[in-house]
Amino acid sequence: MTKIKYTNPYLAGIGLGLTLLLSFLILGAGLGASSGLARIAACTELYIAKAHTLSSEYFGKWGQNPMRYYLVFMLVGIFIGGLCSALLANRMELQVERGRRSSVRLRSAFALIGGVLVGFASRLANGCTSGQALSGTALLLTGSFVFLICIFVGGYATAGLFRRQWND
Repeated sequence: MTKIKYTNPYLAGIGLGLTLLLSFLILGAGLGASSGLARIAACTELYIAKAHTLSSEYFGKWGQNPMRYYLVFMLVGIFIGGLCSALLANRMELQVERGRRSSVRLRSAFALIGGVLVGFASRLANGCTSGQALSGTALLLTGSFVFLICIFVGGYATAGLFRRQWND
């Protein structure tokens, strides 16, 4: 089958900007994803240890229904939208992308460790990169602009360390 081209990045950026604007106008808040994951974790813990979860300083503040929050639905929508887009564009393939020198196990371990670190940091900072970069810069917050600069500088600085695993 022929693969469908990606959406024009400028049009996608305009669409994302309009989505963010609508989020501010309708919900009074910006976009982000880490709160949705944290609330799913709280719901899971509620089923396992209800009393402990409700007395927890972190999860307890969300009460009996942590899933009743707009970012949970946004997170689910991102997953479903990405899945539908991949299926419609015939870009769905189960694989582990890696360089020839990197084993599937090593690549999976790096992905897991990186995901855990980013997830922990996003909850420690009380927000994720999408919330900080999109919502924070839309509000012209100085800290968000500093964050974006640091993300790009850090990404370019560490790219050389990992490039050898991809450029075989």
